[in-house]
Amino acid sequence: MAGGGNAIRGSRVGAGPMGEAERGDAAPRQAVTYFCAREHRSVVPFSTEAQVPDSWDCPKCGLPASLDSDNPPPAPKIEPYKTHLAYVKERRSDKEAEDILDEALSLLRTRRKSGDIIF
Repeated sequence: MAGGGNAIRGSRVGAGPMGEAERGDAAPRQAVTYFCAREHRSVVPFSTEAQVPDSWDCPKCGLPASLDSDNPPPAPKIEPYKTHLAYVKERRSDKEAEDILDEALSLLRTRRKSGDIIF
Protein backbone atom coordinates (compact mmCIF):
# COMPACT_ATOMS: atom_id res chain seq x y z
CA MET A 1 0.00 0.00 0.00
CA ALA A 2 1.41 3.35 -0.99
CA GLY A 3 1.74 6.18 1.53
CA GLY A 4 -1.30 8.40 1.86
CA GLY A 5 -0.50 11.50 -0.12
CA ASN A 6 -2.30 14.78 -0.36
CA ALA A 7 -3.11 15.82 -3.91
CA ILE A 8 -3.19 19.52 -3.08
CA ARG A 9 -0.08 19.70 -0.94
CA GLY A 10 1.83 22.90 -1.52
CA SER A 11 -1.13 24.61 -3.17
CA ARG A 12 -3.29 27.38 -1.86
CA VAL A 13 -6.97 27.89 -2.45
CA GLY A 14 -7.60 29.97 -5.54
CA ALA A 15 -4.17 29.38 -7.02
CA GLY A 16 -4.34 28.08 -10.52
CA PRO A 17 -1.89 27.49 -13.26
CA MET A 18 -2.32 31.02 -14.59
CA GLY A 19 -2.46 32.97 -11.29
CA GLU A 20 -3.63 36.59 -11.66
CA ALA A 21 -4.24 36.31 -15.36
CA GLU A 22 -6.99 33.79 -14.68
CA ARG A 23 -8.82 36.18 -12.34
CA GLY A 24 -8.54 39.23 -14.54
CA ASP A 25 -6.96 42.60 -14.03
CA ALA A 26 -7.09 44.31 -10.63
CA ALA A 27 -9.14 47.51 -10.36
CA PRO A 28 -7.11 50.71 -10.71
CA ARG A 29 -6.12 52.05 -7.31
CA GLN A 30 -4.90 55.25 -5.74
CA ALA A 31 -2.81 55.57 -2.58
CA VAL A 32 -4.16 58.08 -0.05
CA THR A 33 -2.04 59.23 2.89
CA TYR A 34 -3.58 59.99 6.29
CA PHE A 35 -1.88 61.68 9.26
CA CYS A 36 -2.75 61.30 12.96
CA ALA A 37 -1.89 63.44 16.01
CA ARG A 38 0.96 61.09 16.97
CA GLU A 39 2.64 61.83 13.62
CA HIS A 40 1.93 58.40 12.15
CA ARG A 41 1.67 58.31 8.38
CA SER A 42 -0.74 55.71 6.96
CA VAL A 43 -1.06 54.97 3.26
CA VAL A 44 -4.44 53.43 2.41
CA PRO A 45 -5.22 52.12 -1.09
CA PHE A 46 -8.62 53.04 -2.56
CA SER A 47 -10.20 52.36 -5.90
CA THR A 48 -9.94 55.33 -8.23
CA GLU A 49 -13.73 55.24 -8.49
CA ALA A 50 -14.29 55.32 -4.71
CA GLN A 51 -15.00 58.48 -2.76
CA VAL A 52 -12.06 59.03 -0.41
CA PRO A 53 -13.16 59.73 3.20
CA ASP A 54 -11.87 62.85 4.95
CA SER A 55 -10.87 60.89 8.06
CA TRP A 56 -9.57 57.39 8.75
CA ASP A 57 -8.63 55.56 11.95
CA CYS A 58 -4.86 55.22 12.28
CA PRO A 59 -3.99 51.50 12.10
CA LYS A 60 -0.99 52.02 14.42
CA CYS A 61 -2.58 53.86 17.36
CA GLY A 62 -6.33 54.00 16.63
CA LEU A 63 -6.58 57.79 16.75
CA PRO A 64 -8.47 59.61 14.01
CA ALA A 65 -6.31 60.64 11.06
CA SER A 66 -6.94 63.18 8.31
CA LEU A 67 -5.59 64.12 4.92
CA ASP A 68 -4.01 67.34 6.25
CA SER A 69 -0.48 66.65 7.50
CA ASP A 70 -0.18 70.08 9.14
CA ASN A 71 -3.45 69.86 11.12
CA PRO A 72 -4.24 66.28 12.12
CA PRO A 73 -7.43 65.84 14.18
CA PRO A 74 -6.96 65.94 17.96
CA ALA A 75 -7.38 62.82 20.05
CA PRO A 76 -10.96 62.42 21.31
CA LYS A 77 -11.58 63.13 24.99
CA ILE A 78 -12.37 59.93 26.81
CA GLU A 79 -14.82 60.37 29.63
CA PRO A 80 -14.00 58.25 32.67
CA TYR A 81 -16.45 55.54 33.65
CA LYS A 82 -19.18 56.88 35.91
CA THR A 83 -20.72 54.79 38.63
CA HIS A 84 -24.43 54.76 39.37
CA LEU A 85 -23.74 56.90 42.43
CA ALA A 86 -22.02 59.55 40.29
CA TYR A 87 -25.09 59.80 38.05
CA VAL A 88 -27.37 60.06 41.09
CA LYS A 89 -25.20 62.82 42.56
CA GLU A 90 -25.55 64.76 39.30
CA ARG A 91 -29.35 64.67 39.62
CA ARG A 92 -29.74 65.20 43.37
CA SER A 93 -28.34 67.71 45.83
CA ASP A 94 -27.07 66.60 49.24
CA LYS A 95 -30.21 68.03 50.87
CA GLU A 96 -32.49 66.09 48.52
CA ALA A 97 -30.52 62.90 49.23
CA GLU A 98 -30.90 63.38 53.00
CA ASP A 99 -34.65 63.97 52.63
CA ILE A 100 -35.09 60.82 50.53
CA LEU A 101 -33.01 58.76 52.97
CA ASP A 102 -34.98 60.06 55.98
CA GLU A 103 -38.26 59.26 54.24
CA ALA A 104 -37.11 55.72 53.36
CA LEU A 105 -35.86 55.08 56.92
CA SER A 106 -39.08 56.31 58.52
CA LEU A 107 -41.13 54.09 56.15
CA LEU A 108 -38.92 51.13 57.06
CA ARG A 109 -39.30 51.79 60.79
CA THR A 110 -43.10 52.01 60.54
CA ARG A 111 -43.24 48.70 58.65
CA ARG A 112 -41.09 46.99 61.29
CA LYS A 113 -43.31 48.29 64.09
CA SER A 114 -46.47 47.09 62.35
CA GLY A 115 -45.02 43.59 61.85
CA ASP A 116 -44.85 43.59 58.06
CA ILE A 117 -42.12 41.31 56.74
CA ILE A 118 -39.81 42.94 54.26
CA PHE A 119 -37.65 40.95 51.87
